[in-house]
Amino acid sequence: MFTGIVEELGEVVAIENLGDAPPATAGGAPPRFARFRLRGPLVTEDAKHGDSIAVNGVCLTVVETSDGEFTADVMAETLNRSSLGALAAGSRVNLERPMALGGRLGGHLVQGHVDGTGTLVERIPGEHWEIVKIALPAALSRYVVEKGSITVDGVSLTVVDAADDYFTISLIPTTLALTTLGLKKAGDPVNLEVDVLAKYVERLLGRGSAAGTDLRDLDEIKEMDR
Repeated sequence: MFTGIVEELGEVVAIENLGDAPPATAGGAPPRFARFRLRGPLVTEDAKHGDSIAVNGVCLTVVETSDGEFTADVMAETLNRSSLGALAAGSRVNLERPMALGGRLGGHLVQGHVDGTGTLVERIPGEHWEIVKIALPAALSRYVVEKGSITVDGVSLTVVDAADDYFTISLIPTTLALTTLGLKKAGDPVNLEVDVLAKYVERLLGRGSAAGTDLRDLDEIKEMDR
């Protein structure tokens, strides 16, 4: 579990396309399988084989570490669902280690399981901050609410405005300087992870409706439990 507070602005050193990828699925593009080598001296100082590190918001498993670098294998599902497939050697990436039990929850609960990608549409600079508009898939828009939390490329952010096909965020100078969001241009893809609590609530409410439960009776159920 992560918090969306980026620890380090790292860099992709190399991407190796592995030849033992699984065969293509019927009617779809051939699945891909790649090994990423990334530089991140801070996040690797205590990392070992099997640990997790979030890369642009994607939870990856460390294969090996050496001299401030680490490698991680990335499967087709991750490459297809996230923007990691668009990275190349030299690309900058946001890095975060998992939160330790007892640590501060500086952002919000982030799983590192990307729900999809959005597209940066517009940047509106201000004197001390910048407003960024991001288009998102229609399937994710119902989970985005004004003043709610969303993770963009691994950065925990507060939604300023939420519409059916886009949302806006406000970036302070620290976020612009210390994360990839200060480098993104209009048209660039970004990884999106919506608040997992919203997805659980939707699932539970859907099950209640399917079972014939009238959600208006929740107060009555609470009284029965007392």
